[in-house]
Amino acid sequence: MKKLLFLVFGIMPSVYAQDVTLTQLTQNTFMHTSYLQTNDFGHVPCNGLVVRNGQEALVFDTPTDDQSAQKLIRLVQDSLHCKIVAVIPTHFHNDCLGGLLAFHTAGIPSIAHEKTIELTKENQLIEPQQGFKGSTTLRVGSKEVLVKFFGEGHTRDNVVAYFPSEQVLFGGCLIKELNATKGYLGDANVQAWSATVNQVKANFQQVKHVVPGHGAAGDSRLLDYTQKLFEK
Repeated sequence: MKKLLFLVFGIMPSVYAQDVTLTQLTQNTFMHTSYLQTNDFGHVPCNGLVVRNGQEALVFDTPTDDQSAQKLIRLVQDSLHCKIVAVIPTHFHNDCLGGLLAFHTAGIPSIAHEKTIELTKENQLIEPQQGFKGSTTLRVGSKEVLVKFFGEGHTRDNVVAYFPSEQVLFGGCLIKELNATKGYLGDANVQAWSATVNQVKANFQQVKHVVPGHGAAGDSRLLDYTQKLFEK
């Protein structure tokens, strides 16, 4: 009963399924976090976003493996009481689509930028099922979410997602948490990164909540920090 009351008033505490966490940001947005073991950076927390409206939800980025993805799917279904209508990887790295097969197995369609699909093919990864060029607007219940490619940065294919009704931006790995280092640059375009973030800032000037690919969520200061971090 306690959890039900939290959900009714939109003040849901973090929900855990072993190594997967679902944390409420606003009335209808939730940051999901799973973990990736890396050689260079250790046990890294990796963020995604769940956006809901009514009894439907969109998931941006999968957890890092299929087992964690299965747990997230159950959390959305059991704790948010929502049907996941699509999953959208924001770039081709494992912290964005490492659990994609679990979504496909559950009958959940995947949508990604055409560059992401191209890179998954090149790297022999699980491919998203549907592609878009430039930008796309997705519906969740009666609301819309914009997904757009603004330019290269962390990767050649990184896109961001914006939920205008609650002014929430999912920046993925294009955006850094405050005081973060530059992180993994193996597929990055460091020269273009700052200009790309500047385009994101210019298009979403009313943003109130920003979710980075790793670390703590915040506000538009994350955009400012990332832009300065990669200035020439």
